[in-house]
Amino acid sequence: MNENADNARIMAFVMAGGEGKRLRPLTEDRSKPAVPFGARYRLVDFVLSNLVNSGIRAIYLLVQYRSQSLIEHVRKAWTISPLLPDQFVTIVPPQMADGNFSFEGTSDAVYQNLSLLEDHHPDMVAVFGADHIYRMDVRQMARFHINNRADVTIAALPVPLEQARGFGVIGADADGRIQEFQEKPQDPRPIPSNPDMAFASMGNYLFKTNVLIEALQEAYRRGENDFGHHVLPRLLKNRRLFAYDFSTNKVPGVKAYEEQSYWRDVGTLDAFFEATQDVLGMAPRFDAFNPRWPIYSSNYQGPVARIIGGQIENSLLGAATVVNNANMRNCIIRREAVIEPGADLEDCIIMDYVRICSGAKLRRVIVDRHNVISANARIGFDPQADAEKYQVTDSGLVVVPQGPVNFYARDARDAGPGYAE
Repeated sequence: MNENADNARIMAFVMAGGEGKRLRPLTEDRSKPAVPFGARYRLVDFVLSNLVNSGIRAIYLLVQYRSQSLIEHVRKAWTISPLLPDQFVTIVPPQMADGNFSFEGTSDAVYQNLSLLEDHHPDMVAVFGADHIYRMDVRQMARFHINNRADVTIAALPVPLEQARGFGVIGADADGRIQEFQEKPQDPRPIPSNPDMAFASMGNYLFKTNVLIEALQEAYRRGENDFGHHVLPRLLKNRRLFAYDFSTNKVPGVKAYEEQSYWRDVGTLDAFFEATQDVLGMAPRFDAFNPRWPIYSSNYQGPVARIIGGQIENSLLGAATVVNNANMRNCIIRREAVIEPGADLEDCIIMDYVRICSGAKLRRVIVDRHNVISANARIGFDPQADAEKYQVTDSGLVVVPQGPVNFYARDARDAGPGYAE
């Protein structure tokens, strides 16, 4: 292995096949990594940006569940120069090994693609998830991995003990060497240097290449298919596994007012909504604007947002949005949405190609793509009435599912009669 982390050859497998059942209806027609976030991103953009910004540009994206939306996004947004053969973001579906038409688990997904390692001969292999919101310099994790002569390194987030009960917990000694794994424990093992905190696994792994190959070949022989439940606990018996403290990761350009070790698992509708609120305001917990560590996404070439009038407070507007004498507070409006006169929105996420008609009032509502909210509609004010038509969470968040695509409409301004009211 190259002993210099800055020069080590690292190849990445990004696990992007997540079904995201708890995010339905947002995942009814798309995989979880393809879910839109903020005014212009998708969830997958965060891990891909972290890898590319870290100089890791040989990336295979392993897809499975309802992947067409994700494939189209990656095709448009993540083309790296073909002049550089070792720099790419490539979509990889299940390889139908032994007649299987799907990945049976996380480790099986990588096992089916071990042949891809032969072309690159990496020193290390990163296996990262595709559906978290965070910034991370992966080279710092690689440096920790090399310095500790680790066979496997797992990114770990320090969380308060009472919160750790909802995570997979890593029990490590004072040097970071992993001693045990605990799955959502009632009595989480604390961090030796901080007895009030525990290490929660972030689901991001770095492997020595030969260790990964041998472990997956053995897992296949045993009929095992998951990193967290099978591969890693078995490696703990005879390999050097270390926890990398994510709170020590320093990304350039992060402002003092931001949450310095920001990481969110947006696995539920409420968690997703709360994370979107974290990008709002003059001092957001997670500032999407960071020229020194940018979040890359679609190179959409449409016009800028157009505001005819109204009152807009603490909101983000996507490209080609039109706000025509409407009011909104704490909202995220994605591209090519139209907000008509008299509409009033509070704490809402309006996704692409949506029209909110005159006089409609929405409060704590997510409206998915290709919807027209009828004139004078009321959503978010009567939980019982909303629950008859839409998904309503325990906190009262209302989610309007994706509407039918109007192929004859050029954009939301040409959309037909209302689909939601």
